[in-house]
Amino acid sequence: MKYKFTFVNIAFIMLFSLSTLSAQNLTQNQDRPEVVANNELQILTNDLGLNSNQKRTLFRALVTREVSIRKSNLDENKATMVNDQKKANNTFNSQMIKTLTPEQYEDWKNELKN
Repeated sequence: MKYKFTFVNIAFIMLFSLSTLSAQNLTQNQDRPEVVANNELQILTNDLGLNSNQKRTLFRALVTREVSIRKSNLDENKATMVNDQKKANNTFNSQMIKTLTPEQYEDWKNELKN
């Protein structure tokens, strides 16, 4: 009887601590640039039918854009922030042109307009 009680207590403590840890991981990881880029990449893959080389290249481009935009948001000068964000988006756009086929690029542009 004593062993059952001890086992139930240990199981309860482990269950409680695991649920707390997983909740912390979910809130911390959803905001990381890699997670945001991966979510965007999944959408692009579904919409454009990307191959593995395109996925790898665009993942790097998405992470770079996300990091650049976050850094620009830290800038207190509004004009500099807007210029930095435009530069990041232009760099990303040029990477899209290099990576995607002309048909995929047109489909992507049409999706942005909608």
